[in-house]
Amino acid sequence: MQQTRFQRLILGSGERLRDWAVNPWRRWSLQLIVLLVSFSIGGILGAVSGTISVLDPVGALACVVAIEVAARLRGPLLHQRDQAVLLGLLDMARMGLLYGLLLEGFKML
Repeated sequence: MQQTRFQRLILGSGERLRDWAVNPWRRWSLQLIVLLVSFSIGGILGAVSGTISVLDPVGALACVVAIEVAARLRGPLLHQRDQAVLLGLLDMARMGLLYGLLLEGFKML
């Protein structure tokens, strides 16, 4: 089948992001944005599951699965030199989610 323009844009977005993030300041700012967004998501998940208090085990399982999948994806990315930006974003997302959940857990005590 013939690829549409939208499909070509989606497939090439990773390369464009990698080319844009060659500058260290851009890469750090992008990593900081991902860290803060995932920290907010972790806080929201912790607050919502704590408020409802019915979905605590399910929410905890979903967060543990997400963090473990990110840790498993990290291994193959370490050996690919051109995926350094993606590896940094994955690490920041994982750390932000974990810190957001930990902060919410300490608030609940």
